[in-house]
Amino acid sequence: MAMIQVTFPDNSQREFESGTTGFDIAKSIAPGLAKAAIAVKIDGEIKGLFDVIENNIKLEILTFDNPLGKEVFWHSSSHIMAQAVLEVFPKTKLAIGPAIEEGWYYDFEVEKPFSPTDLEKIEKKMSEIVAEKAKFSCETKSRAEAIEYYKSLENGEYKVEILEGLEDDTVSFYSHSRFEDLCRGPHIPNTGYIKAFKLIASSGAYWRGDENRQMLQRIYGVSYPKKAMLEDYLTRMEEAKKRDHRVIGRQQELYTISERVGAGLILWRPRGARIRNEIENFWRSEHIKFGYDLVYSPHIANRALWEQSGHTDFYTDDMFGAISVEEKKYLLKPMNCPFHIEMYNSRKWSYRDLPLRWAELGTVYRYEKPGVLHGLMRVRGFTQDDAHHFVAQENMEEELVWIINFCVHMLTSFGFKDYNVFLSTMPEKAIGDKEDWNRAEDGLRAALEKAGLPYEVDEGGGAFYGPKIDIQIKDAIGRGWQCSTIQFDFSLPERFDLSYIDSSGQQKRPYMIHRALLGSIERFFGVLIEHYAGNFPLWLAPTQVKVLPITDSVNEYAAELTKKLKENNFRVELDDRSEKVGAKIRDAEIFKVPYMFVIGAREAESGQVSIRRHGEGDIGTMTLDDALAMLIAEQKSKGITDEQKS
Repeated sequence: MAMIQVTFPDNSQREFESGTTGFDIAKSIAPGLAKAAIAVKIDGEIKGLFDVIENNIKLEILTFDNPLGKEVFWHSSSHIMAQAVLEVFPKTKLAIGPAIEEGWYYDFEVEKPFSPTDLEKIEKKMSEIVAEKAKFSCETKSRAEAIEYYKSLENGEYKVEILEGLEDDTVSFYSHSRFEDLCRGPHIPNTGYIKAFKLIASSGAYWRGDENRQMLQRIYGVSYPKKAMLEDYLTRMEEAKKRDHRVIGRQQELYTISERVGAGLILWRPRGARIRNEIENFWRSEHIKFGYDLVYSPHIANRALWEQSGHTDFYTDDMFGAISVEEKKYLLKPMNCPFHIEMYNSRKWSYRDLPLRWAELGTVYRYEKPGVLHGLMRVRGFTQDDAHHFVAQENMEEELVWIINFCVHMLTSFGFKDYNVFLSTMPEKAIGDKEDWNRAEDGLRAALEKAGLPYEVDEGGGAFYGPKIDIQIKDAIGRGWQCSTIQFDFSLPERFDLSYIDSSGQQKRPYMIHRALLGSIERFFGVLIEHYAGNFPLWLAPTQVKVLPITDSVNEYAAELTKKLKENNFRVELDDRSEKVGAKIRDAEIFKVPYMFVIGAREAESGQVSIRRHGEGDIGTMTLDDALAMLIAEQKSKGITDEQKS
């Protein structure tokens, strides 16, 4: 029997008989690994666990712990659900059913929207299919043959459209039980691998996201290889509901969205604006302290600028329509980059001037389709905390380490200490020399290692104009949120002919690095609301202290106390309503005000304050000077506690 050599991710190698499978290899390593395995990655391509291997390969065993393993598992689950829908509702037309960040969805054309009772019926049918332990199998057809096949079916019109948009000569079909679907695959070995699942919701969704096309019905679901995982997911979802920034934003009067103003456009109410002001003030002060220069740019620019930058070629669908000014066309800016480049080109630069670090809180406008708008998280007008670094080629790695450390410093200051970090490398379609890409990727990799950040490599996941690092923060309940991104750009320096004079007097092209830190103020604020469940640390709280006089007779002392707190730059409110103090305390608790200073006759006579902490109750009586010292120390340290994140 011929032997093949298998190389594993740690570069170790073993020999196996030709004709072996990923399952056999996993079993030879550890029986537990074979039981957990879902699929394999062979020479960078995802394959089925039982696909036959006949040549020397690089192999990675994929389990549910691996994002690629999850994708295979969830995409297989979408096929099982599609079969169940067809068997319960035979006239259904199938569209698409991809895996998503957690779980999957499938889009269907049906006679009427799905009801909760319908979802229960579909779940019951899915249970029957899972119990069959039906194997997934694959066959290929010519694209022309596949088109004719779907044209012969009453429910095949969406598959025909998909096929007509492909360039492949052959396509694959995956079958299990009584179901077959057009699919690239691969899939789990059989339906029995799914031990727990739940259909989460259904909603309307336009075909291909186009509001001018057919409205379909989308069903979302999750599935897991262990029942405990589903229980954990459902617990997290219940907790996530309590933290929904849209609900808390309304309860705490932080922001609003008005259809009369426009969908996806945020109106910052006074309490939300106070938090935004603190975020922006801290952002500016830290950028200046660490060596950035702040810049400003307009909201619109001549169309010619966007043509030179390439936005009108690659980004037109995401830009708002033109404004006519003096017979010229102007466009609302979707990004700040071309403005910073024009600033760079306003004079000549030497290597001694570099690096240039220019940062801007620049409001940009992007057309997001109605179906994806979501509170503060997906909007049409937002303030991007943007920066661009113009760097001499030889200083690239050093600058990257500097940027990463600054990003971590800023995110930590807001209470985020756990991250998922991804290095995205050169995609198939990319501009620039391969040598430059290699140098940039090596620089990013070395910078991550010097900064001590563990990371995963997203092979081929870079932008067409350069590789990048993405930093995903984890919130208090373990959810990941994309915030910081550090991106190389080989395109814009070429398009705008950027240059500097090196130490030998020669013109060189600078490296340009895009850096967004918080992502956008709007989205980051939404993340903060959900991370802290509206219970902000003292330095961010819209109202930091509420002064609560027990009787009208102490109102004068309470007002003096309020004035003293304001003089020390605290955001304080005096509640001198003729209400019982218990009602005042309840109101302050609803708005999660960190501190309540309760004032009675005894406190007024002694010049002291009785202090309550949100979520804790009474913490004692102290002099105003001692209370101020406590507040100042907590604000300076950012005072982020575990209780505030729970």
